Amino acid sequence: MLSKIKSATLWGLNCYEVEIEIDISSGVPSFNIVGLAEQEIQESKERVRSALKNSGYDFPLKRITINLAPADLKKNSPLFDLPIAIGILSTSMKFNFNPEETAFFGELSFEGKIRKGRGLLSLVYELRNKGYKRFFIPKENEFECALIDGVEIYAVSHISEVVKFLTGEAEIKPLKYNFPNYKPTFSEDFSFIKGQAYAKRALEISAAGGHNVLLVGPPGTGKTLLARTFPSILPPLTYEEAFEVTQIYSAAGLLNNESLILERPFRSPHHTVSYAGLLGGGSTPQIGEVTLAHRGVLFLDELPEFRRDVLEALRQPLEEGKIVISRSKYTVVYPAQFILIAGMNPCKCGYFGDKEKECTCSPYEVKKYWSKVSGPLLDRMDIRVYVGRIEKDKIFSDTQEESSEEIRNRVLKAREVQKDRYKKERFWLNSQLTPKSIKKYCILSNEIQGFLINAVDKKNLSMRAVDRLIKVARTIADLEESEYIKIEHLAEALSYRGLEDFISSL
Repeated sequence: MLSKIKSATLWGLNCYEVEIEIDISSGVPSFNIVGLAEQEIQESKERVRSALKNSGYDFPLKRITINLAPADLKKNSPLFDLPIAIGILSTSMKFNFNPEETAFFGELSFEGKIRKGRGLLSLVYELRNKGYKRFFIPKENEFECALIDGVEIYAVSHISEVVKFLTGEAEIKPLKYNFPNYKPTFSEDFSFIKGQAYAKRALEISAAGGHNVLLVGPPGTGKTLLARTFPSILPPLTYEEAFEVTQIYSAAGLLNNESLILERPFRSPHHTVSYAGLLGGGSTPQIGEVTLAHRGVLFLDELPEFRRDVLEALRQPLEEGKIVISRSKYTVVYPAQFILIAGMNPCKCGYFGDKEKECTCSPYEVKKYWSKVSGPLLDRMDIRVYVGRIEKDKIFSDTQEESSEEIRNRVLKAREVQKDRYKKERFWLNSQLTPKSIKKYCILSNEIQGFLINAVDKKNLSMRAVDRLIKVARTIADLEESEYIKIEHLAEALSYRGLEDFISSL
């Protein structure tokens, strides 16, 4: 007897339909799964057998062959347990459902419970767009799947619930569409940070234009606090962005009881993170930190302590907003559009150039420390800021510092200007301007061109650095509500390349 059940699998972040064919015939009792099934799928034979027996259902003592089609697509998800079990039961029980419009997902325990799975939001969403009308998912995934409307989604906790519903013995209410409506709250605020006006201004420009920032300074000057407070001045996620971020976290198995992630991600991996941990990859495609930071912030503290090959691999996501992972057995593309905030000390001991504590490093040691961060990576840092010690008279000052909300309001205005300017383009931020689009949207007068040429000569800037300088100046002009880039905007942008002289002198 033959039956067919529909399901799907994720490969990277892409959803692929899978048709599960169950053939039960006479012969020596056996249970085989074919169709490029990985180890996780082969193990499902024992889970399915035990789940059915312990739930009170007869397991056929016949020759059982399961085919997962298409056969050229690798499958490694335990979510096929439930559809395989339902397919086996459907050969001996009468179920009422349309197999062409119904999909099943769920890992089974030995007692028949249905465990939480990864990537259900993407799986259900993509299959809905392909015409599927009804879904059976694990109960613990109901929060994320409630974001999808227009279909019947049944969240179940045990295989017996599914069987009784399909035979008409019991009713299950489908999930109600639920869109959360709340404003993100932040534990950090720029009003809590005394002084550091220069660094705060740099971060405001970064938030407005999506520019990468390098914070350099002695230990204890507030680099980490500034970085962790940075998300509080970023615009809130749009619905499309929030849904995209939620899909990523669902696929990574990092959603708790959240339905929709409304806060921009802030990822801060330790400097011992591996290549696969930061970029993604592994024997099977795994999501890395750069993708988990998509639409948000990636903070790399103690930048020179990261492995050189890991840092060099950041070039592609910083330039293209995505990461392509190619292995002998697969190639996947993950989104990775984030703002990079990097922090580092000026030398190994941390006090090079400090006014209060003497540096113990030799010139060679300072140069060696900076050589851990390559020139091409530094070139991709649009803004470089020295974060010095707070002036002593400001530590206990009663002066009210500007709040994150005030800064965010200016950022939102600048973003709206960019959104309107680039409404016919595929990008929407100044940091995403290409060399061709810079000529179109960043028109410089003869006077400003002369100023820029002089700066290039003095600071020995590369063409990439010049382009990034112009993009930062464009953002400053937007914050100042200026239609054109002025000399003062370019001069301020140039001030955020102040570490250029220090770096070139090493």
